[in-house]
Amino acid sequence: MAQNSVFERFARAGYLASGLVHLIIGYIAIRLVLGGGGGTVDQSGALATLASTPGGPLTLWVAVVAFTMMGLWRLVETILGRATDPKSQGLWSEAFDRAKAFALSVTYFVFAFTTLGFARGAGKSSGAQESGISVRLMQTPGGKAALVAGGVAIVAVGGYHVYKGATRSFLEDLEGSPGDAVRRLGIVGYVAKGIVLAGVGVLLVVAALRSQPDRATGLDGALKTLLTHPAGAVMLVLAGLGIIAYGLYSFVMARHTKM
Repeated sequence: MAQNSVFERFARAGYLASGLVHLIIGYIAIRLVLGGGGGTVDQSGALATLASTPGGPLTLWVAVVAFTMMGLWRLVETILGRATDPKSQGLWSEAFDRAKAFALSVTYFVFAFTTLGFARGAGKSSGAQESGISVRLMQTPGGKAALVAGGVAIVAVGGYHVYKGATRSFLEDLEGSPGDAVRRLGIVGYVAKGIVLAGVGVLLVVAALRSQPDRATGLDGALKTLLTHPAGAVMLVLAGLGIIAYGLYSFVMARHTKM
């Protein structure tokens, strides 16, 4: 199935949808600093913005299919391994790749489900949902420990993004020899997204340890927290630009990623 041409086109469209979402998130973050109104600075905010534009609902339905195909593609990789990786892998390396593929599969299925809500006109704020989930978890035995573990995992994912950008290992995912512009986009995009994700994880851990579920508001909360610091406006603009860079790099992946 992963090598089916129609399936591959829809899966690659998932990168386009992801890139568009990241561009809008970065735009909302910068607009917030420049006084252009509020808004939720995360995926739900981007989807709500897209839904309000002409042709937006149709775009969202296409994104639902694309994200679903991306999730299925990663699920196939989880089960069968990477069909396009010619390198012989050791047991631990292959296990890591399959675990990463599974995590990405879950992520894209969640994206598809969230996007479906906005396509149907019933989307909800991600931050509010995450805060509500945190409240319910803190009321259960072991819930606080689960939140801390989840926060640490998100920090680890963020650290992996920073590592991938700093070492340029993301180039191994692309076909051919990308130019300097692509390399710069990848470096900036991966490092910026990694730092932001790490911030989300730290806030989740702090919220759990302090029993303050209202602070566990995901990406929106992490980015808006920057504004509480003296140089917060500058940091938020840089974060927004970095997320936009990742969005642009996603367009490159739509065309050149190995599948």
